Amino acid sequence: MPRVSAGLLMYRIHDGRLQVLLAHPGGPFFKNKDDGTWTIPKSEIEPGEDLLEAAKREFKEETGVTPTSPFIALRPIKQKGGKIVHAWAFKGNCDSSAIVSNTFTTEWPPKSGRQMEFPEMDRAEFFDVPAARRKIKAGQEALIEECEQMVVGKRSRGD
Repeated sequence: MPRVSAGLLMYRIHDGRLQVLLAHPGGPFFKNKDDGTWTIPKSEIEPGEDLLEAAKREFKEETGVTPTSPFIALRPIKQKGGKIVHAWAFKGNCDSSAIVSNTFTTEWPPKSGRQMEFPEMDRAEFFDVPAARRKIKAGQEALIEECEQMVVGKRSRGD
C-alpha cells in the first residue's frame, strides 16, 4: 500500500501576480539544498484520518499559521517514490519570515550517538509561479499548475 500525505498550498495575488507559499525542509540533510527541495506543507496521514483535517493540522504545525477556508481540492499527485499527496489550495497571506515549525529529533552527526532537534521546516517563502516550479520537489509541480489554472482562470472571468 502506498504512503499517503495531505497538505495545503497557500496562494496570494501580489503586485498582480500569483504567488504560492513553499516550505524548505529543515535539518542537516537539506541545509545546503535549494532548487528541487521545497514543498507544500504536508505530512503522512494515519489510517482512517480525515485528509483535509490532517492537511490543516500539518500546515499549522509546520508554519505556525492557521489556514482559513475555503479549501479547494486539487487532483492528488504521485511523487517519484510512490507517495500519494492529497492537497488543497487556499487563499491567504502571512509573513513568511516569521514561520514557526514543529521539530524532529535525529542522530547528528551520523553514528555519533548524539540526538539533535531540528525544525521540520526551516523557512518558508512566497514564490511566483516560474520560481516555484524550480524550487518545488519533483512531482509537486502539478499542484502549482492546477492552482495557477484555477486562480488565473477565475480572475480572467472576473469571479
